[in-house]
Amino acid sequence: MTTINKVCVIGAGVMGAGIAAHAANAGHDVLLLDIVPDGADNRNVIAETAIQKLIKSNPAALTHKRNAKRITPGNIEDHLEAVGECDWIVEAVIERLDIKQDLYKKLDGVRKSGSIVSSNTSTIPLDKLVAGLSDSFAEDFCITHFFNPPRYMRLLEIVKGEKTRQSAIDTVADFADRKLGKSVVHCKDRPGFIANRLGVYWIYMSVLEAMDQGLSIEEADSIIGKPCGIPKTGVFGLMDLVGLDLMPHVIDSMVSLLPSDDPFVKAKRDLPMIEKMIADGYTGRKGKGGFYRINRDGGGKVKEGIDLQTGEYRPTVKSRLSSARTHVRDLQKLLTHKDKGGTYAWRVLAQTLCYAAMLVGEAADDIASIDEAMRLGYNWKFGPFELIDKMGVDWFIAKLEEDGMDVPAMLKTAAGKSFYRVEGGKLQYLAASGDYTDLVRPDGVIMLSDIKLHSKPVLKNGAASLWDIGDGVACFEFTTKMNSLDGDVMAMLNKSIREVRKNFKAMVIYNEGSNFSVGANLGLAIFAANIAAWGEIENLVETGQDTYTALKYAPFPVVSAPSGMALGGGCEILLHSDAVQAHVETYTGLVEVGVGLVPAWGGCKEMLHRWSTNPKHPRGTMPGAGKAFELISTATVAKSAEEAKANLILRESDGITMNRYRLLADAKAKALSLVEGYEAPEKPTFRLPGESARVAFEMAVDGFVRQGKATKHDRVVSMAVADILTGGEEGDPTVEMTEADILELERESFMKMARHPDSQDRVEHMLLTGKPLRN
Repeated sequence: MTTINKVCVIGAGVMGAGIAAHAANAGHDVLLLDIVPDGADNRNVIAETAIQKLIKSNPAALTHKRNAKRITPGNIEDHLEAVGECDWIVEAVIERLDIKQDLYKKLDGVRKSGSIVSSNTSTIPLDKLVAGLSDSFAEDFCITHFFNPPRYMRLLEIVKGEKTRQSAIDTVADFADRKLGKSVVHCKDRPGFIANRLGVYWIYMSVLEAMDQGLSIEEADSIIGKPCGIPKTGVFGLMDLVGLDLMPHVIDSMVSLLPSDDPFVKAKRDLPMIEKMIADGYTGRKGKGGFYRINRDGGGKVKEGIDLQTGEYRPTVKSRLSSARTHVRDLQKLLTHKDKGGTYAWRVLAQTLCYAAMLVGEAADDIASIDEAMRLGYNWKFGPFELIDKMGVDWFIAKLEEDGMDVPAMLKTAAGKSFYRVEGGKLQYLAASGDYTDLVRPDGVIMLSDIKLHSKPVLKNGAASLWDIGDGVACFEFTTKMNSLDGDVMAMLNKSIREVRKNFKAMVIYNEGSNFSVGANLGLAIFAANIAAWGEIENLVETGQDTYTALKYAPFPVVSAPSGMALGGGCEILLHSDAVQAHVETYTGLVEVGVGLVPAWGGCKEMLHRWSTNPKHPRGTMPGAGKAFELISTATVAKSAEEAKANLILRESDGITMNRYRLLADAKAKALSLVEGYEAPEKPTFRLPGESARVAFEMAVDGFVRQGKATKHDRVVSMAVADILTGGEEGDPTVEMTEADILELERESFMKMARHPDSQDRVEHMLLTGKPLRN
């Protein structure tokens, strides 16, 4: 198999630059080329400008800004010869066949033998792309369809041509999986492939049905959102995000390539209102607004939505449809609901899911590929066939027949069955033949969800579980809402430490939720504060400290494996682990000051230790305390695992996994690598800077208050953090302090803030709105 080292991306638009950025995130050198603009003094201006935009982009395309140094800008007139140094050439230019083919002919004269060329096209069939080109080029050519933004969207659709050598496909797929973190779905060479063929149809039908049935955009989004297991943006919010101006081009291209009897072609019609919106510059969030906009007339800020019947904007109105309060777990209830939301949901899902069934054998070989494409390409919580299973295959067929709708062949094959089942402890899916096939994971992938199919937890309560994942390694899993931490989690963690000590070699802390942990359960905290149960709050703080200390000094290695948010108490677990194997998209930090509290489960202590002993940081008592104060008092959150290393929440020796599906396997391997000769860490001692540092911190905070960058209560909470980091009233750089001393300072400061009414207001506001209160 060819090894991919250097990557070339041709086309420095939003998508091409994003692909280049992510290849750089993976540690590879990238050549980014584009055309030379007419009359340009700087012939590389397009690529150079794209790199500067990558550095400033939000959300960030780069996992760390330094990765931009791996991208070399150039142009296709002066630097095409440099393509010969590259192992994978990704074309991401305008969707015009003549331009692409002209480029391919030039590439074929300069690329090295065996280098792989791929197109990011989503509309042009592969056989047309390589028509008339050399066999050697066609053998090395495929389609690699990334989703935008490339760093965050995990789906990669790969299309193999008739002449494409299998080894080229294997090389790209393996690189995309392990290095770029993509879930690879192999598609047939059909218009729109899988995700866009079905996803654009779903969006289109959602818009048409909302117009035909007289729903407001708010009502439509409230239905085709959480009740269907779809992000809360819904459909109209999603179109605003993607850009309204893209949709007509995609739809027209798709319809022009599909047969006349395809449901997509039959549904196509003119939409004058949307055409007018685009002409007027209402192309979505990148324009003046879209279906939703912010009206700033008169200095105000009013969110407005467009009326689908009149085309006029008016203030947004909250949906009052009772069907919008149903849950995706009870789809039958939603789809049979008597209000117009239920009718709308049925019309949209019935047509979308039937279309999905028609695509089996047409766009994809199996239902698992279609489900994966919609989960990762459109952020559906469940794929279309998983949704059918939730409502019941036979129920769905009966309701289709009742409405006089055609039942696709794949649905008839599933009659009396389900699309997925568990057999012999393995997950299986229904093939077009009517037989069940094991769902096979890529080599090296371990999923906790698979382990649960054939085993029972070693320990379990309502908040957490301990699982045997083989080879003497146990996996501790949070199971609370958003994986928040409470007394039950601590109790199970303590019990698990004792169990692992007796019966296992190592422990991994991991879960397959969207977020590793959002931190302590604030709801319990505010409830206890409201009834003045201060003893209960202090007991939880002390229990957390004792538990994390036991975790740190357990006689076996502990590896945490976070993905998503690891905030507050979730971050403190990472700080008390022997090692961390983090998914690249880990967002972590000590954020307690944002809700008027301070880190009190050892977070201040651990950050002090790391910054005070970091060989790359100035020594002495003040620099370490100063850096810890900066990060904690500003509630700094690392926006990637790479940034977490820069903040010392992760060590240099900690690992980063690009593919979310490989995280547990990598964490297990790291834990096993630490077993032989393992010894718990030595207990550190501290020398803290005392009153002089506290005064310096106070002056810095007061400066922020005067500039309007910090509020009155920010100052109060920040100084509570300063008390801990400088050693409290007894702080003195000549006095040696222990971990227990600093933990005591954490408890005292936490309880002081917990009793403060402004902190209580912050906690309550966060629980009610999900946003920090700036009081």
